[in-house]
Amino acid sequence: MTGRADITRDLLADTAGLVAISSPSHHEAALAAHLAERLAGLSHLSVERVGDNVIARTDAGRPRRVILAGHLDTVPAQDNETPQIDGDVCRGLGSTDMKGGLAVLALLAEQLRDPALDLTFLFYSCEEVDMRHSGLLQLRDLRPELLEGDVAILAEPTNCLVEAGCQGNLRLKLTVGGTRAHTARPWMGTNAIHRLGVVLQSVDAYEGRRPVIDGCHYREALQAVAVEGGVANNVVPDAASLTLNHRYAPDRDAVSARAAVEELLAPVLDPSAGDRIELLAASEAAAPGLTDPLLERLVSMTGPPVAKLGWTDVSFFSSLGLAATNFGPGDPTLAHTRDEWVSRADLEKAYLTLAQLLTG
Repeated sequence: MTGRADITRDLLADTAGLVAISSPSHHEAALAAHLAERLAGLSHLSVERVGDNVIARTDAGRPRRVILAGHLDTVPAQDNETPQIDGDVCRGLGSTDMKGGLAVLALLAEQLRDPALDLTFLFYSCEEVDMRHSGLLQLRDLRPELLEGDVAILAEPTNCLVEAGCQGNLRLKLTVGGTRAHTARPWMGTNAIHRLGVVLQSVDAYEGRRPVIDGCHYREALQAVAVEGGVANNVVPDAASLTLNHRYAPDRDAVSARAAVEELLAPVLDPSAGDRIELLAASEAAAPGLTDPLLERLVSMTGPPVAKLGWTDVSFFSSLGLAATNFGPGDPTLAHTRDEWVSRADLEKAYLTLAQLLTG
């Protein structure tokens, strides 16, 4: 199954059309309506819309079911909301993450009328924001039967390689204390903002672990992403806080990852001064999990897998007991950048690979 003759639509133009439908997180309704209308009426699919999630399923009585999933939402625009086709490249907000993947999934849903496995095409909302808003949680709570399956493939951008598992994601708030004083007599107080300087030095000096799990090389990271503090222009502040983002490898869980951060920062914190670390959000990591025969075949078709350094909903599907991985068109390093783009070659490669996998 090779060559352009097997592709019945212009996937680059389809991607541009999806980019043109604005869908920042919490505002996916128009894109959901577009995809639901496109897939409705196809005799081999049952199509439902639950909130701003669109689910299209085959029901041919096959022994296994594969979920092919992609999120509808994008990060906020950076003056890049208008799609542009430049030769064999589509540029624009979400072209990489992940409207190119959505274009591939939509065409597969249309064209795979007699697959070797039953298929669930899942287009869901609110992936780019806090997990509590996710359309997947909405489906889990309202229609859990629509999430039943054996294998899940997320069409996240992976350069058409298998990006295995995913790293976990922690958001922590570190607060340090001080003592108020007049800025004319600062020696009478303790400046909490100044105390953050030592903490930031420790964060900046952090060297993440690089474990190798099932041949995949993960790389942990710790970054300060927000700072808060200050009382008034003439007051030495008595409190300041730092928000930290920690990406941790799948040989740890959220509890042990948090403990590692607390151990790192313990030498520069003083609990007697009110210093503390709070957990704001946690998303568990997912191990590579490529032992399922279908995923083994996907690896044999695409080459050695690489580690997924970001967090994806592979974690969610793994928690449901599905074998799950990331595979889709586009360069993941372009995700969330102003100059996102995806190529025709990557779109067609992703489509043909998945079509062969699911019909072979």
